[in-house]
This record gives sequence, structure tokens and C-alpha cells, in this order.
Amino acid sequence: MSSFFNFFDLTHEIAIDLGTANTLIVYNDQVVVDEPSIVAIERSTNKVLAVGKRAMQMHEKTHDNILTIRPLKDGVIANFEAAESMIREMIKLLYDKKRWLTPSYRMVICIPSGITEVEKKAVFNSAEAAGAKERYLIYEPMAAALGIGIDVSEPVGNMVIDIGGGTTEIAVIALMGIVCDQSIRVAGDEFTHNIIDYMRREHNILIGERTAEKIKINVGAAITDLDNPPEDYAVNGRDLLSGIPKQVSVNYAEISHCLDKSIAKIEEAILKTLEITPPELSADIYQRGIYLTGGGALLRGLDKRIAAKTKLKVYVADDPLRAVVRGTGIALKNISTFKFLMNK
Repeated sequence: MSSFFNFFDLTHEIAIDLGTANTLIVYNDQVVVDEPSIVAIERSTNKVLAVGKRAMQMHEKTHDNILTIRPLKDGVIANFEAAESMIREMIKLLYDKKRWLTPSYRMVICIPSGITEVEKKAVFNSAEAAGAKERYLIYEPMAAALGIGIDVSEPVGNMVIDIGGGTTEIAVIALMGIVCDQSIRVAGDEFTHNIIDYMRREHNILIGERTAEKIKINVGAAITDLDNPPEDYAVNGRDLLSGIPKQVSVNYAEISHCLDKSIAKIEEAILKTLEITPPELSADIYQRGIYLTGGGALLRGLDKRIAAKTKLKVYVADDPLRAVVRGTGIALKNISTFKFLMNK
């Protein structure tokens, strides 16, 4: 009988990690949507053809009448209409069958800590256009801390670094608040562009974003002396001299060198955050170490490199890709408890 009433329940609670690279949605305590943040639109009719994985398969392979758009850039909404369409279509993926009645939603959406008021407004407006009756925002480092099981209410300092697609968020958290933080627009997308530039410069081969992403996943590294180095990876692209498709092989040491400058910027931001941390919280961080979350945390050897730079213990979270959305889901379940949630 309860399932019958649930079907007609018109307010559903969902938590969204609206990321530059991937969008994840938690519904009924489960991650039910985990898709790339991309939408494919037919130019002539403005109709949405695909979102997520299906749209990503079309990316960089389309003809003139199909446009693929990544609505988020550097962690914030760059294309309002595309973002609204993407959120709306991804919410539809929650249900197996078409519903007779369109529900309204209570949404908690996570955002970068360095976001401006205008950018916050764009997130609120996109959520409202996608059917949100109540909208709350949570900062990514806070969500990441909740997602990896940190008790954020304690008077103890914890440092969390979330390396996403568009931004790297570094924050020291205590007593349900962010004490000091840095948000820099150097993250997974920057690594991808570094790889594209490197392949063009060193191998005279032109590759797209999808191929660069595969290189990052297969042989991406932050240091050149890994304990378990991955095998060399074959890369297909277009020869810049002849224009003919060709294949070259790359190894993890090459990729480590090409990502070096971007990783150095992240290290600099970490040191800057540590410099402005109050001394009592610094003592806590020395005891507890630093926690890494986000897709960038999966870069081979990154934890060792940061540990060597800071002389602190560095831990990579279990399932770092989903830490933020899990924390957003926890905040959704306990909206009355978490005063740091923003509502408009």
C-alpha cells in the first residue's frame, strides 16, 4: 500500500554533485545516476538528443546539425539552458517508467567554495527550472568531508582536498564550517589539456579530449618512480605533418612530466592554505593528515608527491569519485542539522 502512495508522492529528495566532468545523483540513499556532464542538442530544433554517456559517445564526432555541450566550466555553469536541459534529463533517469504526474524536488546541490554570488544564482535558477521546490547548496569540501566519514561538528581541524574536473578545492574544516580554503581552477580538465598539448608538441599528433582522458586514466601519474608502473599506452590520432591517422606509444613518465606544472600549482595552493591555518588547527592536521577526494585523487603517486611536499600524511579516500555526492546525500538526510547549507 505504501508503494502505491509513494507513486503519487509529488516531492522527491535528491542530492546532486553537479561536476564539470561528471554529474552524480543520489536518490533513496543510492547513487542512481553517474554520467558525464554533457548534453547533445539538435541545432535545427533545439531538441535534446542525449545526455551523459550517450552524449559523450557523440562528442567530437558530430556533424553540423548536432552540437555537444559541456554546460559547466571550471566548476560553474557556463551555459544556463544546456545545464537546465541536462539536469532535467538526468533526473528522468531516476525512474524506470514514465510517470503520470511530474514530481517537484527538494534538491541539495554541491558547488565549489570559490563560487561567486552570480554563479550561485545560476545554480539556483537551473535547479528551479528543472523542478526544484526547495533548493540547498553545499560547498564541495564540506560534502567531501561528510562523504568520507569525518565528523565535521567536532572542534578538530581536518584538511580535505577535492580535485575535480574543473576546480581543486582545498579546505580546513572544523565546527561545521570552513575555517580557511583555496579554490583554484586547476584540476582534471587542465590535466587533459596538458596531455593534448604535450602530444601535439612532442609526438606531432593531434588527439581529442576523449583520447586525452583515456591516456590520463591508463598512464596518468604525478611522479616518475612508481612502485607498480602501468604498461605503455598506444595512442591513436592524426599526424600533424602528413594529416594521416597514426599510432604512437606513451609511458607514465612522459605524462608525469607533462602534468608537472599543473600539479605544482595545486601544491602551491595547499601550502598557501596551510600557511593561513590557525595554529591549533595546524596541530590537528599534523596528527590527522590530509584527505584526498575527487577524480584527481586517482592520479598515480599524487598522494606521495603531496606528502613529500608537505611532510604530512596523505590519505586517498575510498571511492574518491563518489565521496562528494555521498556527503551531499548525508546533508540531504539531515538538512535541519547542517546549518551551513545555503537556501534561497
